[in-house]
Amino acid sequence: MRSERFSLLGRHALVTGAARGLGQGIADALAEAGAHVVRADRVGGGDIHACDVRQADEVEALFRESGPIDILVCAAGVTSAETVFEATAASFEQVMSVNVTGSFLCCKAAMERFRNEGRSGRIILIGSVVGHQGALKGHVAYAASKGAVHTMAKTLARTGAPLGVTVNVVAPGVVRTEMSEQAHGPTGLAALASAMPMGRLQEVRDIADACIYLASDAGAGLTGMIFDVNGGMLMR
Repeated sequence: MRSERFSLLGRHALVTGAARGLGQGIADALAEAGAHVVRADRVGGGDIHACDVRQADEVEALFRESGPIDILVCAAGVTSAETVFEATAASFEQVMSVNVTGSFLCCKAAMERFRNEGRSGRIILIGSVVGHQGALKGHVAYAASKGAVHTMAKTLARTGAPLGVTVNVVAPGVVRTEMSEQAHGPTGLAALASAMPMGRLQEVRDIADACIYLASDAGAGLTGMIFDVNGGMLMR
């Protein structure tokens, strides 16, 4: 049946940044689709595994403790509204270390496991529309980090293809989350929504559904792709 092509029943997923916001929504959606989901975030607690993705030893420990993994979603991320005049080397590195280095370390651990176990797998990174076009105002480090994520994913996709590992990016526009509210404020979000061709912001579920597609059998033939889920904010 067609619906079975989108089922994740029996799959094992690991989602970083899963304590709140986009990562939490993606983890919940993968679980609804049938996957067994391991959730990780910088601060653990309850069913959340504590892992600072910037630290190689913590990432290695997370993968050791997580059991089998078929799907990795790197949703851990931070932002900063600083312009080039406001940013410092330290604040720039803070964003890059989570968004780029953290994603790299998790992808490395997953790729090594898939290769060593001789099994296929799915890796999904979270990019951004600003990774294509830059930010409209400020956010210099965030835009740089997402551009790096996009190109890293394409490179990893070429490495993973012979191994049966797909690597793709879901690139949102502005998603209604706690992080976007902090970055833009209620007035800013309302203005952004009114400027969208669809007249609304993206919801967490919009992004989560794209992740389900890429993780499912329906997305088996796709790799090195950047899925723009942005409500028409960028058309290319």
